[in-house]
Order: sequence, then C-alpha cells, then structure tokens
Amino acid sequence: GQAYVPGVAGTWKDLTDSVNMMAGNLTAQVRNIAEVTTAVANGDLSRKITVAVKGEILELKNTINIMVDQLNSFASEVTRVAREVGTDGKLGGQAEVKGVAGTWKDLTGSVNMMAGNLTSQVRGIAKVVTGVANGDLKQKLTVAAKGEIAALADTINGMIDTLATFAAQVTSVAREVGVEGKLGGQASVPGAAGTWKDLTDNVNQLAANLTTQVRAIAEVATAVTTGDLTRSIRVEASGEVAVLKDNINEMIRNLRDTTQKNSEQDWLKTNLAKFTRLLPGQKDLLAVAKLILSELAPLVSPQHGVFYLLDSPKDDPRLKLLATYAYKECKQLGTQFKLGEGLIGQCALQKERILLTNVPGDYIQISSGLGAAPPFNIIVLPVLFEGQVKAVIELASFQRFSATHEAFLDQLMESIGIVLNTIEANMRTEELLKQSQSLARELQSRQEELQQTNAELEEKARLLAEQKAEVERTNHEIEQAKQELEDKAAQLALTSKYKSEFLANMSHELRTPLNSLLILAQQLSYNSQGNLLPKQVEFAKAIYGSGSELMTLINDILDLSKVESGTVTLDVGALSFTDLRDYVARTFRPVAEAKGLAFSVDLGANLPQAIYTDETYLQQVLKNLLSNGFKFTEKGQITLGIALASGGWSADHEGLNRARTVVAFSVSDTGIGIAADKQKLIFEAFHQADGTTSRKYGGTGLGLSICREIARLLGGEIRLASTLGKGSTFTLYLPHQAPLSWTQEGRLGKDQEDGRPLQDVLPPSAGLPDMSGSNLPQPDARLAGKKVLIIDDDIRNLFALTSVLECYNMKVLSAENGRAGLEVLQKTPDIDVVLMDIMMPEMDGYDTINAIRQLPRLTALPIIAVTAKVMQGDREKCIEAGASDYLPKPVDIAILLSLLRAAVSVSRG
Repeated sequence: GQAYVPGVAGTWKDLTDSVNMMAGNLTAQVRNIAEVTTAVANGDLSRKITVAVKGEILELKNTINIMVDQLNSFASEVTRVAREVGTDGKLGGQAEVKGVAGTWKDLTGSVNMMAGNLTSQVRGIAKVVTGVANGDLKQKLTVAAKGEIAALADTINGMIDTLATFAAQVTSVAREVGVEGKLGGQASVPGAAGTWKDLTDNVNQLAANLTTQVRAIAEVATAVTTGDLTRSIRVEASGEVAVLKDNINEMIRNLRDTTQKNSEQDWLKTNLAKFTRLLPGQKDLLAVAKLILSELAPLVSPQHGVFYLLDSPKDDPRLKLLATYAYKECKQLGTQFKLGEGLIGQCALQKERILLTNVPGDYIQISSGLGAAPPFNIIVLPVLFEGQVKAVIELASFQRFSATHEAFLDQLMESIGIVLNTIEANMRTEELLKQSQSLARELQSRQEELQQTNAELEEKARLLAEQKAEVERTNHEIEQAKQELEDKAAQLALTSKYKSEFLANMSHELRTPLNSLLILAQQLSYNSQGNLLPKQVEFAKAIYGSGSELMTLINDILDLSKVESGTVTLDVGALSFTDLRDYVARTFRPVAEAKGLAFSVDLGANLPQAIYTDETYLQQVLKNLLSNGFKFTEKGQITLGIALASGGWSADHEGLNRARTVVAFSVSDTGIGIAADKQKLIFEAFHQADGTTSRKYGGTGLGLSICREIARLLGGEIRLASTLGKGSTFTLYLPHQAPLSWTQEGRLGKDQEDGRPLQDVLPPSAGLPDMSGSNLPQPDARLAGKKVLIIDDDIRNLFALTSVLECYNMKVLSAENGRAGLEVLQKTPDIDVVLMDIMMPEMDGYDTINAIRQLPRLTALPIIAVTAKVMQGDREKCIEAGASDYLPKPVDIAILLSLLRAAVSVSRG
C-alpha cells in the first residue's frame, strides 16, 4: 500500500514519500521472501531470495537461503538413497547432509535407518534365494523383520521346506529306480500344491511307467534265460523304450527261429548218427532193410513202408521187394518193378525223390486192428551210391512229411547207399573167398590179402561217421603235405637236374680224350707195321687197359646214378635158361682157360624153360659176380648154379615171399673169401673188403653196389655166404615171373640211357692175355676205297679215327665243325658215309645233320653220330635229327667197322 495525502507538501510530502518508500521496500522484500518460502513449501528448492536488503532482513534472507541449500542437500541425498535402494537395487547406501541438525538430522538418521534395514532384509532374502537357486535347501531366512517383510520371510522359509522335501523325495525315487534298481518307489511331498504337486505326480508317473516297462522286460528276459521263447513284451511304451521293446521282441523271435532250426538240425544229425552206428557191421541185406524200416517208424511216423532192392543183371535190371513195414499184400501190385515202371521204377530211373500229397482214398489203405484209412503223404526215395541206384524205399504216413523229415531222409539215403554197397562188396568178397578156398597152396597169400581187405572194409564202414568229421582237417593237412611234397619234389628235381648235368658233362669230357687214347693205344698194340718192340706193345696194351678200366669206372658211376635216381626202366621178356647158360659159358670160358680155373654152369632139375625178367640187367649182374669170382680166385673152380629155391632170402622181402616161384643164381668160387665183418661193407659204393693202400686187387668198389640195386629193381636180392681163405658164394634170388606192375604202360622199353652195348669181354685187369679179343686189322674189300667224312672239332679224335680207317684202305676226309663239313660235302659229291660229332662250335651236330638232310641229293647219305653224349635220350635225339645210327665214345672199333660196312652197303645200293 501507499499513503496518499492530497495537497500535501513540504515535510509532510517528504514524510509521505518516505513512508511510501519504506512500504514499497518492505513489500518487495516480504514478497520475495514469501515467493521463495512458497516455492520451498511446493518442493522447489532451486529458488533463492535475491532482493537487496540490509540489516535484519539481510540476516533473514541469508538464513532462508542457507535453509534452502540444506533442504536441497537433504532432498538430494534422500532421493539418491531412495533411488539406489528402491530403484537401482544398490543396497547399503546412506544419506550424508553436512551441517544438518535438529529435525533434519533426525530425519536424515531415520532415512538412513530405513535404508539399512531394507539392505539387511533384502540381502538376507537374496542370500537364501541364491542358495535355493544353487540347490542349497538347508538355509533359512533369519533376518529381523516385521509386517509384510516378516510374512515374506515366513513364505520363503516355507517354500524352502517344500522344495527340500520335494528334492529329497524325487532324489530318493530316482536313486531307487535309476541306481539301486528298486522299482515301484513313489515320491510323497506333504502340502505340495500347484506346480509342485503336478511335478511330483509327473515324477511318480515316470517311476511307475519305468517300473512297469522294466518289470515287463525283466519278466520276459527271465523267461528267455530259462528257455521259454514263447513270451514277448506287451507293455505300452513309446520312443526309445518302444524301440528297445521291439528289438527285444525281434531278438526273441530270432532266438526262437534259430533254436527251432538248431533243434531240427540236432534232431537230424542225432538220428543220422544213430543210423550210422546201427548200420555198419551189418552183413545181411534183409536184416538191414528191416532194421531201416523199423527204426524209421518212430522218427518220421510212417505207418507203411516197403524196401525194394535193385537186382541188376546187365540186360534186365529189376527192383525186387526185400522188406516191408505194416505192409498188406495187394493182388494188383507186383513185388518187382522194371526201371521206369510205376513210381518205384520211375524214382530209380530219374534218381530223384517223389512226394505225393492228398493221396486218393482208393490208392492205398493203412490198416490196423481197429480200422483203415488212406495216408496223407507218400514219399518215394532212391538209395544211391556214387550216382548208381542201389534200392528204392517207399513210405506212407497219415501226417505231412516236414522239410526236416525230407532233409533227414535224403541224407539217410546216402548213408544207406554206402552200407548197401559195403554189404554187396562184402558179399562179393565172401564169394571170392569161398571160391579161392578151392585153389592150390600158391593162392594162400592172395586169400589172406582178400580177408584183410574185407576186414579193412568193415573197419572203414564202422569209422565212417568219425571220419566225416575229420575230412576238412585231413584235406587241409593233405593240402599242406602236398605243397610240402611239391616243394621237396621241385628241390629234388632241381638237384637231380644238376646231378644229371654234372654227370653228362663229366662223361662227355672224359670220353672225348679217352676216345682218341683208346683208339690209338689199340692201334699201337696191333703193331701192324711190325716196327714196335714187344715191350712197346706191352706199353700200348697197358695204356689201353688203363683207359678201358677208366671207361668201366665211368660207366659204373653212370649205372649207379641211374639206379639210385629211379630213372631205370625195365624191358621184361622171356629169357631161356639154356640161352643164358650158353651166353655165360661163351663169355667166361676163355677167361677160365686163361687163368687155369675150372668153370661150369649147372642147371638144376625141374627148372622151367625160361625166366621172365630183364635179360640185359640179369646178364650184367651175373657178369659182375662172375668177374669178381675170377678176379679173386687164383686156383680151384668157379661155378654158376641155377635152380629153383624155396628159401634163403630175407624173411621180410615181400616180393620174394609173394612170388609163386623163386629162381636162385649162385656164383661160387674157391678164392680168397671175405671176412664176416666186411661182408656188408662190400655192397656199399666205393668200398672193398681190402681197403688198405697195399691191397693186392684193384677196382672201384662199385660193381657189387650196382648189382645190389639192379637185384632190387628186378624184384629180388643178393645174399652172400663166405669164409675167409676158402671162397665165397653170391646168390641172386629173383621171382620167376616179373611183377605185373613192370609190364604196365610207362615201364616198357629198354633203357637206352647211355646207348652203349654190354661188353662181350672183360677188361685186361680180369687176367686176359689180350684186351678185347678182336683180331688185328685185316684188309676188307667192302671198305677199301670208300670215302668217309669225319666231322669233329677235336683234332685228337680226327687223328685217331683217321689212323684206324686208313688201315682199312678207306679214304678219309675231315672237317673241324659242321659248317666246314657242309662245304666238304658240297665240293665232294661221292662221299659214302659221314661220322658226325655232336658237340661242336659254330654249328653243332644236330643242326649239321638237319642241314645235310635238307639237301635233296644227301637225304639218303649214311650219317653215324659218334659222340660222347651218352645220357638218357641222347641216342633218340640223334636219330630224330636225321642220323642213320649212333655210336658212343670211346669208340669200339669192331662196332664202328660193322656200322661202316652196313652204311656203305646201303650207300652202294
């Protein structure tokens, strides 16, 4: 307000103006203070008193402004604490208002106390709830609280108790069901409601379902383990449990099927084994047939059965009724059938099972004392052995024959076929034995063999079932043994090949120089020019004799090698005893006369006309034995006795024991004899009775070893009886008839392995005054003037052969290899005969002969292969190449001249 004094002036005007000024100032100051206090009252603490004042009003202004600042600070702190605790969730905050006092200080303390209580309570609740969230259900909320907070604490503690009970119950059920295997457990949570009750019910339902399913599976599994395969799991299930249920049920079905199959196979094999035990050893066909039908009745339930046996004459085989089971004769049905006649004959013809089903009522009746009815099934079975029909069995049954029954019957027919064949074989054997009893004493050994064979057949039949189980193992062992034998055979073949190659090379390399040595020594010994002294002639004879002995040693080594390797084949034929006597007498009588010894060949009484053996090898053995007799006998006599023998050979010599007739060749002498401890030794290769360096008699020690092996090949043996200083008797025992196996294909043919003939005289060491008995060279008109071409790469052989042939006035041309020989033949068309060496450089003898035969004008030219190749097949190779004849080195001059005479006569013709 303002004082208005109309008409005032002067002091009163000044006073009025002063009062109005004071009123205006107070109004502005009070209004500003009122405006700020009103704003504070309305919560606006941002206003301040800004009016210019002085004095006490200034103090009031400052006091109010300070109060506003303190209220603003208090509000900010309380707001901050409220926001942190109530909004941001930051517990533990406190309001700090500096300079506050009185009510504001109490208010600040109350706010801080409230914030502290809330912090303590919330943190306690958070700790317990966190423990529950982490699975710790043992903690409880123990914070001091009242009102709703206390109610919340009680609720939380109740929740924890319920959760603990639920967890304990669920854990107990899970442990019992899932770990301990105690099925049937249920969770009990008193007071549970809502979700917890639903969860408890779900757990109990889970446990109940698992209990039901597992117990159902366990019940079925227990039944399976006890052998009950009829059960299956029928409990409701889904998911993986349903898959498990289906798999177990499928497993049970598979087990049931497998068990049934195994049971059927066990039944089949057991009953087959039963028949295998029953049938072997049976000897009567009728008894076997009845036994088979009667034993089949309880197994496959046939109510009717017949057994037809094949009586098989070659022209009209028939099946004849042998045995029956519950059979009633029927007039319209015969007791025998031809092949293809009726089902019996048709089954035998096609060799296959015939099965009839739904048999008509008027086909056949199975009858008993109570009635008669037709069968449901009829089966006709062929009994086969190695594809041949032995019998036919027909069975009829009211029931259907199962697949197992059919398989059993098919396999049984095989066993029956074996038994029937064995019985027939035994019956034939018995018939043969009965017939053999009427034969003479010499058939006794064969009779025993047949009896032994019969016993072996019966034993084999009895062991048939056991042997079937061993077949695979035996086959495996045989295969391994076969492989080992093949490996060893390959090694032996390789060894034999190396040995043969060595012997061939050794023989060739020794024969080549010996050829010229013997020829030239023989020519010198003839002294046809008369210009040698007697002493020089003796030197030549000594050289020839030594060479001949070396040649004999080479031949003996080859003979022994052939015999030991088993490559010798025999040429068996009839050899007359008189011819053998004449041959021996002709060969050795000059030897006996030269040494002044008596010699005789005695043929015993009752000797057959001839012996059937290899003539050449028998002569070789006798020559060796007689040569030794003459060699070691200085005075007295030598005797060869030939007679029948009934004993004297080794007791375990099966060949001689089985022979009906044995011939003994005994060579007796009155020589030095052999000590008892040396009698076995002399039959070993390279051994003699006197093996010292000062021995009187020479020799290689191979002769008796070869004789022993040849005797073994001939089916006999050599026995020795000797007394030192009195003489010896060597006896060769041979079967009169050579074993049949010698005459079979593959054993025929004389072994021409070396192509050399047996010598007709003994070497000089036997005591002969001359070397071979040949005469001195004499003119021969058949050879004189004939041209002969010698093709040989060895100049020594060319010289030696040329020297001999020129003595017979033959014209000799020579060539050092095949190519040079062809050139000579082309330049000299009037050559009468060719002597061809085989092993030569540039072009060997085979190629040269072949080239000569390619020339039209020389296809008939006589070519004699003269070679040191004397192993098996060498002669044949020369003849196949085109040679006219074959002569081994060292050359026998007499044989060479004989071949030349024959060759020039052919050439002349």
